[in-house]
This record gives sequence, structure tokens and C-alpha cells, in this order.
Amino acid sequence: MAFFHMILSWGLHAVVFLLFVLFIVFLGYCLYIKYTHLKYDHIPGPPRDSFLFGHAYTVRMILQRDETPHDTFLKWAEIYGPVYRLNFAHIVRINVTCPEATKEILMSLKYTKDKFFHNKLFSMFGQRFLGNSLGTAMDNDHWYKQRRIMDPAFSGLYLKGLMGTFNEVAEKLMNKLSEVSDNKTEVSMLHLFSCVTMDVIAKVAFGVDLNLLQNTSPFPRAVETCLKGTVCNMRFMFFQFNPKNRPFIREVREACRLLRTSGAQWINDRRAAMQNGDDVPKDILTQIIKAAGEEQSMTPEDEECMVDNFVGFFIAGQETTANLLAFCLMELARHPDILEKVKKEVDDVIGMKQDISYDNLGNLVYLSQVLKETLRLYPTAPGTSRHLPEDLVIDGIKIPAGVTCMLNPYVTGRMDRFFKDPLTFDPDRFHPDAPKPYYCYFPFSLGPRSCLGQNFAQMEAKVVMAKLLQRFDFNLLPGQTFEIRDTGTLRPRSGVMCYMNHRDLYK
Repeated sequence: MAFFHMILSWGLHAVVFLLFVLFIVFLGYCLYIKYTHLKYDHIPGPPRDSFLFGHAYTVRMILQRDETPHDTFLKWAEIYGPVYRLNFAHIVRINVTCPEATKEILMSLKYTKDKFFHNKLFSMFGQRFLGNSLGTAMDNDHWYKQRRIMDPAFSGLYLKGLMGTFNEVAEKLMNKLSEVSDNKTEVSMLHLFSCVTMDVIAKVAFGVDLNLLQNTSPFPRAVETCLKGTVCNMRFMFFQFNPKNRPFIREVREACRLLRTSGAQWINDRRAAMQNGDDVPKDILTQIIKAAGEEQSMTPEDEECMVDNFVGFFIAGQETTANLLAFCLMELARHPDILEKVKKEVDDVIGMKQDISYDNLGNLVYLSQVLKETLRLYPTAPGTSRHLPEDLVIDGIKIPAGVTCMLNPYVTGRMDRFFKDPLTFDPDRFHPDAPKPYYCYFPFSLGPRSCLGQNFAQMEAKVVMAKLLQRFDFNLLPGQTFEIRDTGTLRPRSGVMCYMNHRDLYK
């Protein structure tokens, strides 16, 4: 009995000691949070929801209501000014809408990608995802080496040679829309655009014919799952520790593995074919492998980075362009005067031709303005971030080093400080003679780390939209919403449900 009491006493002492240690750790953590408050609270910002979690509750409620947080960020920018602070426990984020600061931060390689976002995108739930791709690499030397390998595949001369494929895949969409028109059925244009843009990126980048308008494939679901996983991994701190989420987490891991193993297989097959002297497509993958072969040293990590970039291009090259096309069609359907003007330009430039030439794209000036205005209101990739390695003064406010600056083209694009009547869809803002927006319009980011594929995306969007406007009239299904859904990228919540009709020109 004495021995039992001794063991019980030891146990109670151990519990008391453990509770004391936990209390000391918690107290230390609270003191650290207080330190961050003292360090950054001179920066304006909305009141915190709580001492411990800062603004996390507000953001969490927005996400649980399936609303876009960017509208709240816009409201806060208008209330608190061009630089304001958000707290998430011990983490501080600085949201910036000051054009001068945007120029300073994005145009210099001194400000690297943020470690938090890098880690969240490097892998998801233990499975490598984007790794050290162009979009996530923090080390400038590593980034520059990858960019040097990729650049030749996105040169203007090379992209000009892709016009045949752009036309070929877009023509398949026209055939599908012709069936929809003949059958007088409604259709989700977001879904069809997603099929087309994935077909394009698979064909012109990797020489693979998916033909998703006719065939089924596991890739669309894998991309969708990865995007959902990215949102959950970034925005919900303890998502992976909830047992209810385990089936979805397994699905995300499997989707990542599918994309990466497919990419590795396509790369290895192409490299083997090139080494054997076989005829290979003159696509982006061939260009990348050739450029990589010219590097003096290629490490195993560099080889893994080729797969990282495959996944990045496969997702970004499909998702964002499809969303841009869907938003553009939605706005044109709501503005018949703008629609008639852009149709007239397409008729004047292209006429009855089936194939659109590279020179035609340069003459579709008003269509370019329409697409740019679409990206102002609906930047499909709504934000980027940079780490501040040293103190920076923004709009007279000193920002101590060590924080992340968030730069959001959705917010700046909708501020009347930069655009008159910002919620009005007006392509004339981007007329060639109009003043150029000063570092407040950056849907593809800015500076050396801007999107490598932006010219590719704009060429593709022009070809698809021009062919559609050339041949079809369309009407939105009544009653659908024009709200935005934030799935990591921005997309139309309704899917842009339309009825399609052949233009009288083609009857």
C-alpha cells in the first residue's frame, strides 16, 4: 500500500510539473505575441478579434461562409489606408496598396518569396506538390537557373509557332458549341473553357492529346483536388489534424502523385526519344529538355524541379486562363454595347477565316482591352507576397523587417483611388492612348518574378474568344449569380451558364 501511495504521489508530482511547464511555455508564447504587438501595432489595422488569434476568427468566418476574403481586404484598405496590419497569433501580415511600395517590392529580387507560402506549396500533407518551381523558389540563384532553362520555351518567336495548335484546339470547342447550339441546351462555359485550356497546355507544352471535350481523364479532377487542398492547407491551421478530413487528405496526396508521376513519365519518355534520335514534337517540353541539357550541371534536385515546373505549368496554364475566359464572357453578356463593339472588331480583322494568324492577334486591339479590363476586376490569381528582409518605409510608416507583405491586384483594381467608377466594366481604361495604371494593375505580377506564361495565356485567350465571337451569339441563363468564388484562384460561382446560338452570318 505504501508503494502504491508512493507511485501515486510521483504521478501527481509529474502531472503538476507538466502543467507548470505548459503554463511557462504558454506564458512565454503570450509574451512573444505581446512583443509582436509592440513591434508592429504602430501600423494601422482593424481591431483584433482576440489577443491570442488576432484576426483569424474574422477570416475564418468569411471562408466558412464561402465568401471571398478579398472584398474584406478591399474594405480594410479603404478604411485604414495604403498599408495596414493583420495579426494571426504571433504572425503579422502587412497588406500594401501603395503603388510606390508595390514597385519597390515587386521590381527587386531583394524581396524573396515568403517562407510560409513556399512551405505550404512545396508539399501538401507530406506529398511534394510544387516543390521549388519557378513560382515558389525562394533562393534567387536556384530561381534564376530554372528561369534560364524555361525562358526559350516562352520566347515570342517560339510562341508564334504555337498558333496552329491554338487554332486546332479552339476549333474543337467551336464544334462542341455548334452541337450545343443545335441541341438548344444550356452549357457551363467555365467547364468547356477548362477542358479547352487543359487540352491546350497538354498539347503545346507536353505533346499529349487529351481531347477533354470528348474524352474522360483523371487530370481535371486531380487539378481541382489539388487547388482545394492548397486552400485548406494554407488557410486552416489544424486541417490535417482533424480525423474527419483524412479521406480528403488522402485524395489530395493521390492527386499530387498522379500529376507528378505523369509529369516525370512524360519528361523521361521525351528525353529518351530525343536521345534515340526520334522525331519529337517541337513543343515546350522539348525546348525545356534541350535548354536543361545545355546547363553545365544538372543535379537530382534540378531534375525534380522539372517535375515541379510541369505541375505548376499544368495547373496555372489551365486554371487561370479558363477563369479569365469565363469572366470575360460573363461581362460581355451583361454589356451588349461592348459586345457589339468587340464583335465588329473581330469581323473586321478576321472576317470569315477559320484560322487566326499571329498578326491578327496584334490587330485585335479592343479585344485586348476587354481581356485586360476583365483581369482588372477579376484577377484570377488575386495576390502575391514578398518577405521584407530589412526595414522599409511605406507611405511614411516604418515597417520593421521580418514580416510578409501581401500585394493584391483584386484590391487595387477595385479602388476608386486608382480607377474612376472601379466597379464599372469599361475596356476603354486600357485604350492605347489612355494613361497606363501606375503599379496598381498587376494580374500577372510584376518585375523579374512576373508570370513566365503571361504572353502564352493572353495569346490563347484571344484565339479562343475571337473564334467564339466570330461564330456565336450567347445569352446567360436567367437567375444565375455573378458572384466570385475563391478556390485559391478566382472563378465565377455560377459557372457562366449560357445558351449558344449560331450567328446569322453562319446560318
